[in-house]
Amino acid sequence: MTERTTATAPSQAAVDSSIPILALLALAMTAFLALLSETLPAGLLPQIALDLGISEVMTGQMVTVYAVGSILTAIPLTALTSTWRRRNVLLLAIIGFLIFNTATALAPNYAVALLSRFVTGMAAGLAWGLMAGYARRMVRTEQQGRAMAIAMIGTPLALSLGVPLGTLMGGVLGWRSIFGIMSGLAVVLVAWVLLVVPDYPGQKNGERLSIRQVFVTPGVRPILFVIVAWMLAHNILYTYIAPFLAPSGLRPRVDRVLLVYGVGSLAGIWLVSQLIDRWLRPLVLGCIAAFALVVIALGLAMDSPIVIYISMAIWGITFGGAGTLLQTASADAAGDGMDVAQAMVATIWNVAIAGGGLAGGMLLDGYGAASFPWAMLALLIVALVIAWRAHRYSFKPGRRSGGAVLGH
Repeated sequence: MTERTTATAPSQAAVDSSIPILALLALAMTAFLALLSETLPAGLLPQIALDLGISEVMTGQMVTVYAVGSILTAIPLTALTSTWRRRNVLLLAIIGFLIFNTATALAPNYAVALLSRFVTGMAAGLAWGLMAGYARRMVRTEQQGRAMAIAMIGTPLALSLGVPLGTLMGGVLGWRSIFGIMSGLAVVLVAWVLLVVPDYPGQKNGERLSIRQVFVTPGVRPILFVIVAWMLAHNILYTYIAPFLAPSGLRPRVDRVLLVYGVGSLAGIWLVSQLIDRWLRPLVLGCIAAFALVVIALGLAMDSPIVIYISMAIWGITFGGAGTLLQTASADAAGDGMDVAQAMVATIWNVAIAGGGLAGGMLLDGYGAASFPWAMLALLIVALVIAWRAHRYSFKPGRRSGGAVLGH
């Protein structure tokens, strides 16, 4: 049996039908650190801008440059480390968070902060390209959807607890202390991984499919296009949530608004974990459509606190499981090219994050925050149409079992 076969078939560690919760939660903590490192400047926008003497639009580019670091390096780093032991690669990414979040906390000026954010983004790109395949190898084929949902729970936890708590603590301790705390969490995570996460060999030389082979695999490209449109819409608003809340009077309550969003995200990932192996396609279509309805409501009543809070909760529900849905769909579609496909997903995801920071900044400067919902709606319609049409290879109807989808 080749190493590539073991990436999609049950590994020896998966002979037991129980799911290795502690090991998967270590991956979830890695996702938590990666996403918190990326998005926290959105919650600390005013503090960072004031401390560094820059505008909020310039501060928003701290999110953008982090994403650019992932965009430029996720696929090359995944290829470079494809033959390494998997746990060593995971530890390398975590140590990257430790070193460069510390550098951000100590940055004397904007230029140093941007450079630190770029390199932290490189660590995140490596981590995102690794985690989905790692989680799938720990369990039996029919448990892969749920295992990925557990490994991805760090995403909504970062949004529901990490960002609002970091925002609140940032007002008391200062934004630099928050990045220092994240470095401390990375130290804890290194020990956690060494204690409970099983190790797996990397690929043998000559087994990895080329980037072109994976890209032209039927079903992969539509998923990447959906990621671009959906995540770009998400990040236009999320990156600049503070100025968007100004008309409703909730800007001083950005931490509470993000908490409501994050609690909704937790509900969303729980829902996805229960249903993904049966109804992946309806979940994808339903989440995009519901988000589109939310942005219409925000566009019509962005000055209403009640509408804001309700919309944030629904938005969280629709987005909480998005990473699990899209990574599962891409892994199923790519088959033996799963690892390369996950690096592509990480790259495209961060293209959308960087694009959201840039597009949101341009919209904010040129037309004001009121333009966000309508730009987002156009993108979501594109995502919904692509997902609806991609029913043969990408978002298949019926029950999934590993890479196979039954009953369609």
